[in-house]
Amino acid sequence: MNQLTAPYLSYLLEVEWQKIENFVFPSEFAKQWLLEQGSLSRRLGEHCQNLTVELLHNQIVDMSVLKDDEASLLSPQECLLREVVLSGDKQAWVVGRTLIPRSTLIDQQYDLARQGDIPLGLTVFSADAVKRDGLQVGVIMTPDGPLLARRSRLWMNHKPMLVAELFLPTSPIYSKERV
Repeated sequence: MNQLTAPYLSYLLEVEWQKIENFVFPSEFAKQWLLEQGSLSRRLGEHCQNLTVELLHNQIVDMSVLKDDEASLLSPQECLLREVVLSGDKQAWVVGRTLIPRSTLIDQQYDLARQGDIPLGLTVFSADAVKRDGLQVGVIMTPDGPLLARRSRLWMNHKPMLVAELFLPTSPIYSKERV
């Protein structure tokens, strides 16, 4: 794991998630990023020449690893835990943590367990039936200053997964205004 990005995974787990209507967005620009309904990977790709994924973790974990609020958004079963860093032109932009229940992995048109260095959003939003719900946002104080985050449940062919994303200091979300 990249030592520069390792602390950000722990920050992502510490975010206190808020409903959209209760969150004070730092700017209209940041709000647009946080409320993106389509593929964040696709949106990030529009801001760089080369979007890459560093796969940090990709294995099945027991449900006991999930936090209570995560478990309440998914069915009670083992999940594939996928943790990544999305980078644009070699700048780390987003740390992502996805929980995919074992039942979601079955009977899909894509093998989500073997995504490797392919951005998950590009695959998910290529599926036949995709929707997002339960969007929550947050901000976490770090030594680098306040960082924005979002979490939502994605449904791919009527099966859920939980995706959380922390926007790192060099992310385009901060390019117009800093938090």
